[in-house]
Amino acid sequence: MKQFISTSIVYLAIVSCSIKGNKNIKYADLIVHNAKVAVMDTDKTFTEAIAIKDGMVLETGSNAGIFKFVNENTKTIDAKGRTLIPGLNDSHLHLTRGGRFYNTELRWDGVRTLKTALQMLKEQAERTPEGQWVRVIGGWSPFQFEEKRFPTSEEINEATGEVPAFVLFLYSRGWLNVAGLEAMGIDENLEAPEGSSFEKGPDGKLTGVLLAEPNPTILYQRIAALPPLPKEEMINSTKQFYRELNSFGITSGIDAGGGGHQFPEDYSATRLLAEAGEMPIRLSYYLFPQNKGEEYAEFQEWMANNEAGHNGELHLDHGYELEGGGEFLTWSAGDFENFLAPQPMLEDRTTWREDFKRIIRLHVDKGWPFRIHATYGETIANMLDVIEEVNRETNGKLASKRWLFDHAETVKDEDLSRIKALNGGIAIQARLAYAGEFFVERYGVEKAKQAPPVRKMIDIGLPVGAGTDGTRVASYNPWPALYWLITGKTVGDFQLAEPSNQLSREEVLRLYTHGSAWISDEETVKGTLEKGMFADFALLSDDYFTIPEKEINNIKSILTVVGGKVVFASDEYVGMNPKLPEVMPNWSPINFYGGYQNK
Repeated sequence: MKQFISTSIVYLAIVSCSIKGNKNIKYADLIVHNAKVAVMDTDKTFTEAIAIKDGMVLETGSNAGIFKFVNENTKTIDAKGRTLIPGLNDSHLHLTRGGRFYNTELRWDGVRTLKTALQMLKEQAERTPEGQWVRVIGGWSPFQFEEKRFPTSEEINEATGEVPAFVLFLYSRGWLNVAGLEAMGIDENLEAPEGSSFEKGPDGKLTGVLLAEPNPTILYQRIAALPPLPKEEMINSTKQFYRELNSFGITSGIDAGGGGHQFPEDYSATRLLAEAGEMPIRLSYYLFPQNKGEEYAEFQEWMANNEAGHNGELHLDHGYELEGGGEFLTWSAGDFENFLAPQPMLEDRTTWREDFKRIIRLHVDKGWPFRIHATYGETIANMLDVIEEVNRETNGKLASKRWLFDHAETVKDEDLSRIKALNGGIAIQARLAYAGEFFVERYGVEKAKQAPPVRKMIDIGLPVGAGTDGTRVASYNPWPALYWLITGKTVGDFQLAEPSNQLSREEVLRLYTHGSAWISDEETVKGTLEKGMFADFALLSDDYFTIPEKEINNIKSILTVVGGKVVFASDEYVGMNPKLPEVMPNWSPINFYGGYQNK
């Protein structure tokens, strides 16, 4: 290794001397060489090195070709043969909400046995101070455990004792221990929100299990009742979460709003980071109305006081940018994805069409992009009737703006063509990687083979972006999501997609980079490492293109760069890792376990 490094230094010195005094060359701020650079252009180019200037890609090419951009001020990094890819862009990730709560949450993401998960729960209960809760808020599946089952209420109570605890599985069900039921004042006489229930045993007593059937309001309410972090700790939590995302090679994320997450107050931690020029990730966000029946008024107020496309991060292009409305536009058209409960049907509701059309028309009239949560093909077909109507009434104005469906697990073939005709797109997420077994149990193996029909979307030329839908209905770790798209398998290794609906590694990476950039109307500035694009990239722990498929789940970044600046570094590059404050509060589960477990 010493001989290799000294040879590189000598070679750099020779090249630098040969170009000394050449005023026509634009010298690089940063060069990464001896890499396997996946440019991700249409020619599927791989090169050896990349040069960065002023936060943009100056050039990619051979080591010898790129060394001509070196001068005495250029920083050089030897990749030692590792694979370098454009930074991942999660097109549907609840970043700002995830940051608010990250330091309070015990993450079961990646934990391989229920025994380990319950031991973590027990240990965290022992260190949680009075007035606080032990909370596991989604991101896991019972099928990732060797035991292939949920925890029982008895196991959760035994692990947590008198410390209140709440465990959430996606937006399907939750568990409150006895102390948690008491702390929230829940007894047998409390009526559950419509479309949900408090489970009772044969004796009529509460079991502590909360069931979304399929409306998740019962779960939203419990999460909202948990004690929040104070301002300083919430900012710290957001910094820790964004660093965690950087560690997986994520350089951009598109925030789809979320239930129980009110704009602007609940976005304050990320906004303060943006205003201070401290964003380590390019974040675009959509606004999600919180109050049923008041959605139109909420959008009117937001549109009167905010400009779509405004960047609140003056130090980073597209660093904290308002995109538009969604993923929910109106609660009456809510299409909940709980595969443990029957499919909700829009035809059973009286006001959804009027509510939906009014809000779509408002977005079109105000020039705001929008995205729509829609799980089922029947929902999408009904919504398209309204969208086509608005497009006709506005003389094609709707189709001139960026808009898309989210999820689309069972979208019909004929409706893909309708979406394309209106210049729409689709953002797909790895929800079935965490709930696919339940989907098959309810809808059958055949339907799962094309859920969602990603290959058909790509083949007809629809814009498609990829994401996780983390942090609750899936983990925020992108690599199990890439694995799911490549293999068609869940985190429990259950086979869902048939071969015709499985993608190549190159195709999946393109969805997670250039494809996701389309979602936020940024495909001309990021998503590839072509000349002039944003210098956002990740140097990977393993070669994504050649390692065995199963090992894709374990990939991490060892060097993540946003706008030409290192935002995360580990292993031999750890000396470049930007300083991060200690986790607050000191009892935070992140202090003891970190985030994603993989153990």
